[in-house]
Amino acid sequence: MSEPMKVMVRDFADCSVLIVGGTSGVGMATAIQLVDSGVRRIALVGRNAERGEQARQRVLAAAPDAKVMFVQGDANRVDQAQRIVAEAHAGMGSIDTLVNATIGVYTPDPLMKIPIEDIEPIILSVVMAPMLMCKLVLPLMAERKGGAIINIASDAAKVPTPGETVLGAAMSAIVVFSRTLAMEAKRNGIRVNVLTPSLIEGTPTAARNQASGFSAKLFAKIKPMAQLGVATPEDLASLIVYLASPAAGRLTGQTISVNGGVSAG
Repeated sequence: MSEPMKVMVRDFADCSVLIVGGTSGVGMATAIQLVDSGVRRIALVGRNAERGEQARQRVLAAAPDAKVMFVQGDANRVDQAQRIVAEAHAGMGSIDTLVNATIGVYTPDPLMKIPIEDIEPIILSVVMAPMLMCKLVLPLMAERKGGAIINIASDAAKVPTPGETVLGAAMSAIVVFSRTLAMEAKRNGIRVNVLTPSLIEGTPTAARNQASGFSAKLFAKIKPMAQLGVATPEDLASLIVYLASPAAGRLTGQTISVNGGVSAG
């Protein structure tokens, strides 16, 4: 029987972290908690340059001695995803942790009401960024003999919910992709886990989902089910920090819901 490989799980002080969707919500909260935990090289990815610079300054305010980059781009597009990873790697020297914190811009709606031309962009906007970014960082992490990837999907991947036929299918794709990648990447010391939140208060997505229409009615029903409290970006960020840390060095291929009791499993 072969000996287990020696996995390189670096302390945060030796890690470079790339956060896609790092300029607001869960991504921003994760960046702050990571630098509070000792990370000193971090790159935030977003599409809006002004918002990106504001986010960079927020992280720097929390850790003035950190190297904080903003890389502008759309990680759903192959050419831009390649450039994002190249710029982040060149600027930080390595990529040891990848957090994919983007979950698309579409709100739940029954399939009967979704225009057929929207189905493809809904799926692509949800699944492309995490798949492309994982593909691009894998060889960089393998060369370093270790790494951590945390993807974010949704409870819609686990719980059949009216209005989330297409979104649920896309979120399920992220979950199966992440779990399968965990089995492939473990030979290189790379851990892959995925979080599946339900409603997250205090994010642009939550505000959009609760604004009006079918989505607002759906989340009005879901919210009281979170009897332990509706999750916040900080709740998700705390778990992401743990999954990226040496404390989670033996944890991979897991799908974890942070939802205050909305669902189990």
